[in-house]
Amino acid sequence: MTSNEDDKACEIAIIRRKVDWLLSPLRLSHSDLQRVQALMRQEMELGLGKETNARSSVCMLPTYVRATPDGTERGEFLALDLGGTNFRVLVVRVAEDSIRIASEIYIIPTSIVQGTGVADLMEQILPLGFTFSFPCQQLGLDKAVLLNWTKGFNASGCVGKDVVQLLRDAAQRKENFALNVVAVVNDTVGTMMSCGYEDPKCEIGLIVGTGTNACYMEEMRNVGTVEGNDGRMCINMEWGAFGDNGCLDHIFTTFDRLVDEKSINPGKQRFEKLISGMYLGEIVRYILLAMVEKQVLFHGKPCTKLQTKDIFKTRFLSTIEIDGLGLRKVLAILRDLDLHATFEDSVLVREVCQTVSLRAAQLCAAGMAAVVEKMRENRGLDQLVVTVGVDGTLYKMHPHFSQNLQQTLQVLAPKCTVTFLQSEDGSGKGAALVAAVACREARP
Repeated sequence: MTSNEDDKACEIAIIRRKVDWLLSPLRLSHSDLQRVQALMRQEMELGLGKETNARSSVCMLPTYVRATPDGTERGEFLALDLGGTNFRVLVVRVAEDSIRIASEIYIIPTSIVQGTGVADLMEQILPLGFTFSFPCQQLGLDKAVLLNWTKGFNASGCVGKDVVQLLRDAAQRKENFALNVVAVVNDTVGTMMSCGYEDPKCEIGLIVGTGTNACYMEEMRNVGTVEGNDGRMCINMEWGAFGDNGCLDHIFTTFDRLVDEKSINPGKQRFEKLISGMYLGEIVRYILLAMVEKQVLFHGKPCTKLQTKDIFKTRFLSTIEIDGLGLRKVLAILRDLDLHATFEDSVLVREVCQTVSLRAAQLCAAGMAAVVEKMRENRGLDQLVVTVGVDGTLYKMHPHFSQNLQQTLQVLAPKCTVTFLQSEDGSGKGAALVAAVACREARP
């Protein structure tokens, strides 16, 4: 080797050591994931207990959803779906051998997301299922008190109120307009019900999009917060808050803490901030800033635009990680951000994106492993066969998230055969089906 070659090799080795040092806290071992799985199971048990519920970071909220579609539901139902960046209005027609859906999607303006919680509504009177994808204490199928906002929402005058009554009040403000709300449903529950119409084995719902959450069918005998021991009830876990009590502090990195501190709800929804689409781009941004500071990226030159919050979108991760995508495309993304990147920089940025998204999928799998193992033990089975209904842009759009999730889950829960079924029509269809089931059961 020449002297120049020796210097170059030495420089590359130094950069590699710095990169590995920065990324190593995000690279979770099998034992790390097993510990997360055990902690999730522990929090689930606490959340189900009447006396211990307040100590758990996982709320384990009863949904009062006790029955799934049996094929005899008929009629036309309205569904409203409020859960992230969009507001969906659906008319769902349930016939003998089909479900037909007409829908409109509206972008929610910031004036409503962080305003007064007042909105205009579509004029139509039908039995209505309301998908409301925020933590609520459900007091009945059509009564749910908002506990707190998540996913960037902070509309005033809503926390502590019955969201169904708020919806009815909003309807009454429109002349000659009334609502027949028969069920309020979390989007995760709606996803489970929607997929349950297609597959009777679907007893779990999972959302991995702007936020993340899960629900599943729990034995009533284990639900200490509701009277009765017979049958099962769907439990809305609200697992995005897992770790808010500090139990996950050991896996929080410097980058995660920065994202949390600068968020609209510091200290809240900490598991969600490790997994969901609203935050992964920010984690990557902070890692890239640290790499610039360590002189391993962009020649260590200050990157003014990279200092801007949310400038690195989570959708960039999906694009950058597409198999076979040339580094020229990665370079184009970085240069659109005014980052003077080289091909070597592009390779490192892709590695950062892969590390962050892999960890998100693995953590999601650890949480799901706790759920399926609990269901298996509840039922005294040697092997559980179950389907997970799943929705969310991160799960659907990222090129590797779903595969990484499923592979990790298989390792962590080998006694469970888990199939993932994507929700084709979103959580709104599930809300309409909950309303349809409620109307069916109300018939004499």
